[in-house]
Amino acid sequence: MVDDRTELAAHLDDVVVGLRQLTSSRTELSLTAAATLATLQRSGPARLTELAAAEGVSQPSMTALIARLSGQGLVHRAADPRDGRAVVLSLTDAGADLLSRRRTQRAARIARPLADLDDDDVARIAAALPALGRLAGALQH
Repeated sequence: MVDDRTELAAHLDDVVVGLRQLTSSRTELSLTAAATLATLQRSGPARLTELAAAEGVSQPSMTALIARLSGQGLVHRAADPRDGRAVVLSLTDAGADLLSRRRTQRAARIARPLADLDDDDVARIAAALPALGRLAGALQH
């Protein structure tokens, strides 16, 4: 058992950031754009203010991002049935397809070097996934 959880957290952060940088392709979308689409996919339709808060960006920045994503056909805008002044944003089929392609590409980038690891390392990584999933869930709340 690791005694210093702060040190463990720092090492885990280094690994997560490193993996994200090594597996991300920024040719189609920025990380913020991809995260915004993923939030819409995971959480369903949302108002622009909700998305800005969820992604930690200003409302004007999110407005500009949504304009680009909408122009690319990745996000659909519709009037909020509860408030005609507001807009509800949802992921389009094209947006979902793009996220799926990106996930497949990232998984392929990880699978190649994973194949070169010894069986013990692969087993340790596989055994850690449930705990990492619970950690991710705890971070969402």
